[in-house]
Amino acid sequence: MRIAILSTNPELYSTQRLVEAAGQHGHEPVVIDHLRCQVMIEGGKPEVLYKGRPLEEIDAIVPRIGASVTDYGCAVVRQFEMMKVFTTARSQAITRSRNKLRSLQVLSKAGVGLPKTVFAKHPKDVDQLIELVGGPPVVIKLLEGTQGMGVVLAETAKTAKSTIEAFYGLKANVLIQEYIAEAKGADIRAFVVGGRVVGAMKRQGKEGEFRSNLHRGGSGKSVVLSSDEEWTAVNAAKALGLRVAGVDMLQSQRGPLVLEVNSSPGLEGIEKTTGIDIAGQIVEFIEEKIPTDENDTVGV
Repeated sequence: MRIAILSTNPELYSTQRLVEAAGQHGHEPVVIDHLRCQVMIEGGKPEVLYKGRPLEEIDAIVPRIGASVTDYGCAVVRQFEMMKVFTTARSQAITRSRNKLRSLQVLSKAGVGLPKTVFAKHPKDVDQLIELVGGPPVVIKLLEGTQGMGVVLAETAKTAKSTIEAFYGLKANVLIQEYIAEAKGADIRAFVVGGRVVGAMKRQGKEGEFRSNLHRGGSGKSVVLSSDEEWTAVNAAKALGLRVAGVDMLQSQRGPLVLEVNSSPGLEGIEKTTGIDIAGQIVEFIEEKIPTDENDTVGV
């Protein structure tokens, strides 16, 4: 098979590992910068052009779409879908997961555990919003934030109010979320491929940091999930229509609570922490699913 990894940077660890895994399984990997693709729209003949030439004989794509280029990246993925090319992440599922509010609404409907979250537009409601999620403290998140950016822990009502009002003044859309104190600055990243957890790690934020992202100085260790945590991770990915996903959860007194579901989860942290060949698992999933022709039923 010819497997295309949609990535703007061929030097990234995740991109290189996917190339390596595809080659080890006897396939032809090719890295395609989706920002250099052109979508050719013509009745009955959808095409993707790359550097001015039609991309042909692509059997599967693995989208690695950055948050800042979600719209364009998803347009390219959607074009491949129209060409009947198998994808590990459908365009609609990527778009859905990138909108924090939309994804939380979908997860809530699916019965997945979530921190109490409120979204509102009027700044005069700030005191009530803080109270609704049991604060202070509260966590304030920009809808467009990613990788721990645009996330603020407000420990007092005064700080929360001034932060929220400042965001409103900038016309930014924010979520106000319950702070789970018992998590103690740690979360769990579960990597889901094809409806099952293939690896998981616990990430601990560095001293004085409530965000546990590894690239922000946090540390990770391999863990075995409880049945509740595994159910939550699998069903969160399923609810959003994601075949490959990184599901971030907090351990709380009322069970696992999903923080975010990442449609382009990085491989470096999870592979180096767990020692599991996650890239190989993704390639094996492609091998398994292409013959069943399920591409038109997932993520709708």
